[in-house]
Amino acid sequence: MCEIIGIGKGTRRRNWTYEEELRIVQRYLYAYSGIKRLAKEENMDYNLLNHWVHKYLDNGEDGLKPKGHPGNKFAAIHTSSDLPEIEQLRLTVAKQGNKN
Repeated sequence: MCEIIGIGKGTRRRNWTYEEELRIVQRYLYAYSGIKRLAKEENMDYNLLNHWVHKYLDNGEDGLKPKGHPGNKFAAIHTSSDLPEIEQLRLTVAKQGNKN
């Protein structure tokens, strides 16, 4: 399943799933159709496909897998008012320790 997100007035951007990226890259590599032709068939920018191909060639299937972002573990200090005071203090101390 893909998600369409608006980025600016009148523009739309598609988020590709890992499976879609892998299928398209493998189609390019093993069916050997031209990169611009395949990108047009898949309704995508050929520069994006070229980027995926290079990531795949450099790192294999792992190059296409989403990295995931762990987020900011210190955000709880500011966002959680029901966090016990001791936990707020622990997070504050840990945050101070990370600055060094």
